[in-house]
Amino acid sequence: MADLHSHLFLVIFATDINFIVVFFRKITVICAFITAIALFAQNNLCADSVEASLLICSPGHNVYELEGHAGLRLRNRAAGYDVAVNYGLFDFNSPNFIYRFVKGKTDYMVGVCNYSDFVSLYLEDGRYVAEWPLNLDAAQSQRLLELVKENLRLENRVYRYNYLWDNCSTRPLAIVEMAVGDSIFFTGPNFSCEWSFRNVMQHYHRRYPWYQFGIDLALGSGIDRPITDRQKIFAPVLLNEMMPDAYFYNSHKKLSVNESAVMHRPVEIYNPDDSRPMPVSPVVFGVSVLAFALAVSVSDLRKKSVSRWADAIIMGLYGTVGCVIAFLVFVSTHEATSPNWLLLWLNPACLIVPVCIYIKRAASFVLKYEIVNFVALIALAVAWPWLGQQGNPAFIPLILADVILSARYIYLSQCIKKATVI
Repeated sequence: MADLHSHLFLVIFATDINFIVVFFRKITVICAFITAIALFAQNNLCADSVEASLLICSPGHNVYELEGHAGLRLRNRAAGYDVAVNYGLFDFNSPNFIYRFVKGKTDYMVGVCNYSDFVSLYLEDGRYVAEWPLNLDAAQSQRLLELVKENLRLENRVYRYNYLWDNCSTRPLAIVEMAVGDSIFFTGPNFSCEWSFRNVMQHYHRRYPWYQFGIDLALGSGIDRPITDRQKIFAPVLLNEMMPDAYFYNSHKKLSVNESAVMHRPVEIYNPDDSRPMPVSPVVFGVSVLAFALAVSVSDLRKKSVSRWADAIIMGLYGTVGCVIAFLVFVSTHEATSPNWLLLWLNPACLIVPVCIYIKRAASFVLKYEIVNFVALIALAVAWPWLGQQGNPAFIPLILADVILSARYIYLSQCIKKATVI
């Protein structure tokens, strides 16, 4: 499943030949999806013998595949068609894709291909495909088939993707509910009790700390409220855990005719937990920045002078990240990005320091900013437990580094009258 998260970090650079081979296989299948749409949409055969299944694929190698993927299978033995419907197609090469994604205007597509091609793609990538046959009668199957065909019409094929509310996992279930005229009730596994959207992400991103660090920077307090079991289906792998007990709310009929999924397994299943995380984690990076700030501050206090280059580097970095966060909060339509209380720490105003610190006439302006920044950081630290936003462990040393540098600048500028600026 592609995610925002993903979603903000979709550009993956790869150099090994295995990735290139898999990439071109995916391109081939995507082309098959697009070209098969017209043939399937024009098929007017009755659905008396249509069998529908929910397909859930295990996590993949790329960060936007860590929560897995989902789709639908529609098969009519008498008519001779067996297809997979995929609501998770996107064109990386479309104009301004990254900008539109960050802005919250990402367009995804629905496509259809031969079921065997769909399964082969995931098996070759080391991912299993769990198939859950749906408990639908002939009339419901007919309605589902017609709804899928309606989705595949040229004017309906593209939809506005939302990582949390409208994605490759939620769409297939929504269309099943429309076909049945009943809502689906889910019971989450015990380990996910009281989880928020961020908790789900942290669980499945645990071997990718930098990816989660980026998500924790970009997404605000809106993803930290406890979510319902139904809302957990945004993650296909978590949906797979809930399928055995899922049922239609009004009829109390089980969603799947099977107690367990029909499994299509590769020779060797890829497990994200087996991947090697980067040697330098966000926490190690944060502690390194804090150690740097401490060393510079001790040295400056001894010399009774300010090392402006250190402030320019650290605050230039913070200000650049702050510009991205400000864009996500004030410009992007992603509801998950706002409010984000990290703006009290990371914001475009941080760039005042690297821009003005070497200008003598701007010394008083920089001092005033440092005082405001220091107060804002202390206020953020005191108020954080009540803000309802969960932070990343690496934020603590990074914020402390900012506090220390600001305190030492204010002290040397105000309290040591003979302090010089080098």
